[in-house]
Amino acid sequence: MTKFPILYWPRKTTGDNEYQLARKVINSTTGVMPEVYADDIDIASVLAANPNATIYYPVFCESTGWWGELLGGDAVVCDKLIISPECQLMVIGTKKSCKSHGKTQLLAAEIYPASGFFKKMNSGIATVADMLATNTGTILALFSGHNQSQFINVLESTGNSYLGCIGRY
Repeated sequence: MTKFPILYWPRKTTGDNEYQLARKVINSTTGVMPEVYADDIDIASVLAANPNATIYYPVFCESTGWWGELLGGDAVVCDKLIISPECQLMVIGTKKSCKSHGKTQLLAAEIYPASGFFKKMNSGIATVADMLATNTGTILALFSGHNQSQFINVLESTGNSYLGCIGRY
């Protein structure tokens, strides 16, 4: 079953070396040049219409909150490809079409920004991958870690909410 690649690229492509490199890496990984989406992408709709598609979503070092649209949908992060020190591509597909490559999980949570929580988390349970502040005073946070149950136990013991695992790579 062929998965056709889609590269979501929200920046101007003219003269963008990372864009050219991303297309080259996807082509060498899949054997097919990706279709490029430059406008906002609705990941859930694209995957519903194209269940065999794989979306390559760039995360630039200044990006925040890129993963929020994956929560609650059928989309999961299956892998990541490092393009440069400033950019990595998150490989996104459906739960049925993705096979995890490793044990690292991307775990989402709603947290209250307290130093005690971060001290517990930084003890090797999970590492903060991304955070997005909400207007209610909480933070939606993405963590990478290996032990989901230990993460949930620490999270709940500090009064925070677990939102789910959005994939493994």
